[in-house]
Amino acid sequence: MQRFVPAVGRLLLAVLGCAVAAGLAGGRSRDEPRGRVRAGLLALYDFESIASGAVEDRAGRGKDSRLRIADAAAVRVLPGALELLPGGGLRSRSRPAKISDMVRIGREITIEAWIRPAGARQRGPATILSMSDGSSERNFLLGQDGDRFVARFRTTKTGRAGEPGLASASGASRPEATHVVFTKDRTGRAKLYVDGGIAAEGEIPGGVEDWEKAPLTLGYEPSVGRPWVGTYYLVAIYGRELATHEVERNYRAGFGAASMSGPDQSAGKELFETRVAPLLARRCIGCHDAASKQGGLDLSRRSAALAGGANGNAINPGSADTSLLWLLAEGESMPKGLPPLSEDEKQLLRDWIQTGAPWTFETIDPAIHAHGDRAMGNWVRRLTATEYVETVRGALGIDLSSEAEEILPPDVRADGFKNTAYNLSVDLSHVEAYARLAKTAVDRFDADRLLEGQGPGEAWISDVGERLLRGVMTEHEVALYAELARAIVSTGGSQRKAAASVLEAMLQSPRFLYRVELQRGDGTRWPADPLEVASRLSYIVWGGPPDKLLREKARAGALADEGALAAEVDRLLADPRAVTRSRQFVAQWLNLDRLFTLQPNPGRFPSWDPSLGGDMRSETLAFFQELAWRQKRPMADLLNAQFSYLTPRLAAHYGLPSGSPGLRRYDLASVPSRGGLLTQGSVLTVGGDDASMVTRGLFVLRDLLYSDVGDPPPGLDTRPVPSSPGRSHRAIATERVESGACGGCHGRFEPLAYGLEKFDGLGSYHEVDEHGNTLREDGEILFPGESEPVSYGSSAEMMNLLAGSERVRRNLIRKLTQFAIGRPLVASDQPAVESIFRAAQRDGGTYQSSIKAIALSDLVRTTATEL
Repeated sequence: MQRFVPAVGRLLLAVLGCAVAAGLAGGRSRDEPRGRVRAGLLALYDFESIASGAVEDRAGRGKDSRLRIADAAAVRVLPGALELLPGGGLRSRSRPAKISDMVRIGREITIEAWIRPAGARQRGPATILSMSDGSSERNFLLGQDGDRFVARFRTTKTGRAGEPGLASASGASRPEATHVVFTKDRTGRAKLYVDGGIAAEGEIPGGVEDWEKAPLTLGYEPSVGRPWVGTYYLVAIYGRELATHEVERNYRAGFGAASMSGPDQSAGKELFETRVAPLLARRCIGCHDAASKQGGLDLSRRSAALAGGANGNAINPGSADTSLLWLLAEGESMPKGLPPLSEDEKQLLRDWIQTGAPWTFETIDPAIHAHGDRAMGNWVRRLTATEYVETVRGALGIDLSSEAEEILPPDVRADGFKNTAYNLSVDLSHVEAYARLAKTAVDRFDADRLLEGQGPGEAWISDVGERLLRGVMTEHEVALYAELARAIVSTGGSQRKAAASVLEAMLQSPRFLYRVELQRGDGTRWPADPLEVASRLSYIVWGGPPDKLLREKARAGALADEGALAAEVDRLLADPRAVTRSRQFVAQWLNLDRLFTLQPNPGRFPSWDPSLGGDMRSETLAFFQELAWRQKRPMADLLNAQFSYLTPRLAAHYGLPSGSPGLRRYDLASVPSRGGLLTQGSVLTVGGDDASMVTRGLFVLRDLLYSDVGDPPPGLDTRPVPSSPGRSHRAIATERVESGACGGCHGRFEPLAYGLEKFDGLGSYHEVDEHGNTLREDGEILFPGESEPVSYGSSAEMMNLLAGSERVRRNLIRKLTQFAIGRPLVASDQPAVESIFRAAQRDGGTYQSSIKAIALSDLVRTTATEL
């Protein structure tokens, strides 16, 4: 039976608790955040509700961090508190994975406790909070030793119980409500706070990869003794170091219900980013962006939205009833001419405005919200054909490129790339091809090189499996492969045959064919496992598996340090495989493989040679390699760099002097019509035989400016309108742009191709078309998000505008990031993408700086875990 204090005692303690909390919360300035810090919270126990002998973790969604009372007779349940009597304690049933894994990987922690010690003579240290298996080994400890508080954190360079740790000065422990906090950052800097002030600080170096699988414990540990006696009001664990001002904030907030009542700023931010911004992008921005600005209202930027329109305040933060945005939506006057908002959408707008209308994006860009959040999380990604070949080569040193090209089904582009996760399906033809390729690889590989005189036992399997499967193998996996090896040997097969069979099985396993990662956690973003980070890095930079050195650094915990991680990225970028991977990015982004099958109308282009398409492809790849790797120029210079690489045949096609055989560099400084990707045949041919301004304009809009328009109405004839005497392609396009029915959409993209009119469907340059119409190259660009277009007088000026555009630079980062992580970017990725962009630009905006910024970002170093 649990012991209960008399009613009068309960009332007295409740009043005392409220008084303490109120006293600690006093003196707060008006603008200071109220309530406790929530960001990074892994576990929270407030002892407000204790049922069935257990204290629930209010921060979690699982059961592994629930604390069970070991002996009901050794505790006393109080209002909002739990008192431990001698021998009392609580313990989680199993290892709290979300705590131990996140701290082990991130190497940061904050342990916080609001407690009241029963006295200052408790020795040991007595356990206030620990993660311990009950022996002499502890992952961490917050305890009391006499009149001092102590904290220990176990690393590879401390004792097995985390000693020596930190200790406060004498006199810190008193029989009154006390706030004790221990923090450690990833560099090893540790601090111990008592009542909001720093009581001790020091260094605790070393990694935490060898932590024990231990439960969470409060109070008495039977095998250790040293019971702690006192009262708990609140216990919290964070997966990061709280800054000093955050510790002070939690101290001022106190404990109990009052400490939880402050507004959660992160929740308002999340509401805007995940629901309100997509709603505005989907239903409002089409009429109320910086360019259209109907009614004088621009809802694409916070400052413009708050400024209102011709009819007054659209958004009055904190007051929906005086905000025209909500009033017009509620009255179903807006969106004009379209279906009204649903009741849920109306309520969402009202709730957002009432909570202060937080606005965290610089602009609301409809393109960013095009995918919603459907791609959030980590997809299980099959290796693409090129990644498969590189993975076998990297793991076994065997080149299967010719065999793979012959029998593996080709990968198909989706969302612009062949490595888009949701499109990497597997059918029977894949299964059969993988089986044949695995056998071919094993037949050509000397298994004795791996055996090194030992049989394929469990240790061998675990070691080889980590190399081939790119991660630590589970005990179950090791046992299955070991059983296969034993079966081969028991039926008369040799050790070599057994090893070969294990290798062949591994090469066909899901863990080899897919980039499988451990999905664990509570639905929030966690630091990725070191071996997962190593695999992500190598596939981003090389398109293949991590090498031995990268795996060793991952196992040693070195990749948790940003400086070491950056150094590894530099090492990977110095390898020729990085150049090959970058060429794959460009080939897929620009869809260069279509040039292999380009078939223009022979009646219109009788001189076409199919091999000319290959020359165009080679031109673009060599141009990129020169700019990105030899000159290491900003990627935006791809739009206007005055050089290229041409064969004699392609040079003649462009009207340039033919040179020596082969692909050679041409200086285009004196050729104003040429220079940059948009003047190369590989890109110009996207317009087809008719040099369609629709298709070319859409390419510029989508692939350079990262914007989009809706699909044409159903049943509309979208066949190109041929030019005719007196009616050039530009004249035809202008008619559509100026049309009331078509101009709303066509005006956004067709003018983007005006500067390319002098290039025909195969990229040759002409002053007049086949009908004698004079061609032009002047025009204007309305950059998405801007209110006024920018004019240009020639294609060269157009290229310079694009190269100098921040919108283009941001899009190049988005394209490269999408290719790197293998899935479309969604709205919730935007903060990380913005950080990547800023970091890349600080370092010159080169391909290398962009890759490094991606590798160091949260998109690579953390994982979006699943429940």
